[in-house]
Amino acid sequence: MTTRVSKHKIWIGVGAFVVAGGSALGAAVPQASGRGVVRSIPAVADTALPRIQLAQHGDHAKDAAKDPAKDPAKEAGEGGEGKNLANLPPDLAFAVRLALLRGHLLVGNELVGQKQWNAALPHFLHPIEEIYGDLRDHLDEYKTPAFDNALKTLSDVVKGKKAADYAKALKPVHDALAAADLGLKAKQADWVAFQTEAAVEAIKSAAGEYEAAVVGGRIVKPVEYQDARGFISEGWRMLDSAAADLQRKDPNALKEVQVRLAELKKVFPTAMPPKKAVKTHAAMLAIVARLELAAGKLM
Repeated sequence: MTTRVSKHKIWIGVGAFVVAGGSALGAAVPQASGRGVVRSIPAVADTALPRIQLAQHGDHAKDAAKDPAKDPAKEAGEGGEGKNLANLPPDLAFAVRLALLRGHLLVGNELVGQKQWNAALPHFLHPIEEIYGDLRDHLDEYKTPAFDNALKTLSDVVKGKKAADYAKALKPVHDALAAADLGLKAKQADWVAFQTEAAVEAIKSAAGEYEAAVVGGRIVKPVEYQDARGFISEGWRMLDSAAADLQRKDPNALKEVQVRLAELKKVFPTAMPPKKAVKTHAAMLAIVARLELAAGKLM
């Protein structure tokens, strides 16, 4: 475990440096990654160095301008977010999928609280349609009970706008996720470093979602904007829960991470997106790269 984290930390640090350094140069080139597609990454002189890799919905960027007003519930299941994590070590991939699932629930819960039931629904459908299938075969490894029925019940409650049943339906999902955390924690030599790494991967996924959401400076895909908001919120929660340990490890690096998180949260001012994007995808990507570079010192 210790060796894996160390090697991945080096990859993260160099990749983030390349992107952050390229931002200063102002050039851009298309770049494919193993886990998704980054369509516009700042260029640097040595393109042989590793680059930041982002997970995102497969063809959403192509479709973003076609029909921004379509029924949000029909967008569920389009992307298969978890598929882009196949190149990660198994424990880390499982942890990031849990983080993405939680991110959906976080933003979905926020929308339910605002009585935006239709907008919330995709975020209760995505977990079971896009993520759970990649978790299912590994649940026993982490002593986690199956919770597909709980997810289905929860999405049905949201679809039916049954406010009185919502909290009851949400609890078994949270209980299963808590069990998964315990199962993961038991397998890690350095839980704080592992959790930090998983949080960074979730935040990187948010950058891919944001790219799909924004076309011509406008947010035309609210669901992807909300996905990104949820993933960043979950990444923030994970890092905040480890803040005391991270402070002891490297207070300056933690401060830099927190500054970059605060910048990212400003990109998503409300759960229901503004019409105009606060930042371009390139600007958001630069923030993520700097966050990743600082976080590498905490792993």
